[in-house]
Amino acid sequence: MSGAGSPALDVDGRGLTITIVAGSWHDEITNGLIAGATRTLEASGADFSLVRVPGSFELPVVAKAALDAGADAVVALGVIIRGGTPHFEYVSAAATDGLTRVALDTGKPVGFGLLTLDDEQQGLDRAGLPGSKEDKGREAAEAAVATVRALRGLTAAG
Repeated sequence: MSGAGSPALDVDGRGLTITIVAGSWHDEITNGLIAGATRTLEASGADFSLVRVPGSFELPVVAKAALDAGADAVVALGVIIRGGTPHFEYVSAAATDGLTRVALDTGKPVGFGLLTLDDEQQGLDRAGLPGSKEDKGREAAEAAVATVRALRGLTAAG
């Protein structure tokens, strides 16, 4: 699994406002991602809130609204599992491209916790649940906080 090389990141979230935006499909996996992000943000000292959306396609528009409303960063969490139709490719690409655009358009970080999977077991392995090999919710929250700090460091140095 790719998680073996995960970096150690600065997760000092004191003074930051973070919004977790999470889809509603595949509850067990999504709730694990939310729990990992929540634990990480609590430990970091960040102020945070959770907004649930119907699915992963809705993540970008709500992420942008949260950033426009003053959040320092968003942690986007969702689960898309491949099925027998092209729907997987369309939704995965739209959500990924949309979240990238939100980050670039706002100049604020979006921690990427959108799992695009071939099957449910891959999600369970990455959801931060007991027995999971990885915690992608934690990783997305760490990335969001660390990227806020990196951007602020550039601004302060410039």
